[in-house]
Amino acid sequence: MEAGIACYAHGAVLPTVSAKYSTALVPPPSISPSFSSRGVKSSSLFGESLRVVPKSSLRVSKSGSSTVVTRCAIGDSLEEFLTKSTSDKGLIRLMMCMGEALRTISFKVRTASCGGTACVNSFGDEQLAVDLLANKLLFEALTYSHYCKYACSEEVPELQDMGGPAEGGFSVAFDPLDGSSIVDTNFTVGTIFGVWPGDKLTGVTGRDQVAAAMGIYGPRTTYVIALKDVPGTHEFLLLDEGKWLHVKDTTEIGEGKMFSPGNLRATFDNPEYDKLINYYVKEKYTLRYTGGMVPDVNQIIVKEKGIFTNVMSPSAKAKLRLLFEVAPLGFLIEKAGGYSSDGYQSVLDKVINNLDDRTQVAYGSKNEIIRFEETLYGSSRLKAAGVPVGAAA
Repeated sequence: MEAGIACYAHGAVLPTVSAKYSTALVPPPSISPSFSSRGVKSSSLFGESLRVVPKSSLRVSKSGSSTVVTRCAIGDSLEEFLTKSTSDKGLIRLMMCMGEALRTISFKVRTASCGGTACVNSFGDEQLAVDLLANKLLFEALTYSHYCKYACSEEVPELQDMGGPAEGGFSVAFDPLDGSSIVDTNFTVGTIFGVWPGDKLTGVTGRDQVAAAMGIYGPRTTYVIALKDVPGTHEFLLLDEGKWLHVKDTTEIGEGKMFSPGNLRATFDNPEYDKLINYYVKEKYTLRYTGGMVPDVNQIIVKEKGIFTNVMSPSAKAKLRLLFEVAPLGFLIEKAGGYSSDGYQSVLDKVINNLDDRTQVAYGSKNEIIRFEETLYGSSRLKAAGVPVGAAA
């Protein structure tokens, strides 16, 4: 069966597509800024029937010259949540289309055939590695959102013109399948993306994002979203009928002894990182590390505690990309009430000068980030004065 994307928003379904993306895509036809409110008939994706997508249950009441919008609630559909959260129809459409891509990728990951060197799946008549398949599906989703001007991915680290408007549109950077090397072991993997306003993905910071998200493909498939003007980070669960259901809000990352240490080879010639890891062991922290950045960071949001670290050393250079991974995940963590750091500052304050910029990073609660900065560099921006915390003592 041909794999494609069916994007829907406010009851409007875009047709399934399979056209290949390129650096010179034909601009899509113009669309109305407002979405159709007509009901949607069942359509087929992955060979399964999708239920009718109802209109949003958004309730708006006017009092004088002000408009009061009903607050987002657990149990909302993705469409209802987005409609209550923002008046930007373009952003709603883009996030809905990306949600459809994540749903397709989830199915393709689950049905991938894995050999000794790669996991592949059929895309039309073409056999593709699952990470390249995910890459292709995401580019298609962005093209048919009609609101993406430029996009680039970790697989294709060059700006691709998606045909959308620069004014009122967005630019998107994504890692199509983080952890693709562990698909064959059946570990959880995921997709990461960040959304910036306009037509720039360099000369900007992570704090300029209007939205960020990750898709998590594990025993459950979830879509974790943060929007700039909406408090918290929000988890949506993919139900059997293909609907995304709002199941969790996270607004605070508290203290808790759980650690996920990446790039441990750096402890060989980075004595400060070695000291920090030994502190976690000595203090009987619970080790929760999969080798996949998406599940390791997502657990901080879900459990509302913990620390993720990936530190460089003279022999183990930084490998995480600021644009495709670190900044979007930093946005999700900080909107959830947590903190991020490259050792000196929030990763959201680092200017993205080049598409391939790389950095070390830590995500976690405030005290864990203080401990991280003090242990590695002697002081923390989050703590003006006082007794050093934990390993830095």
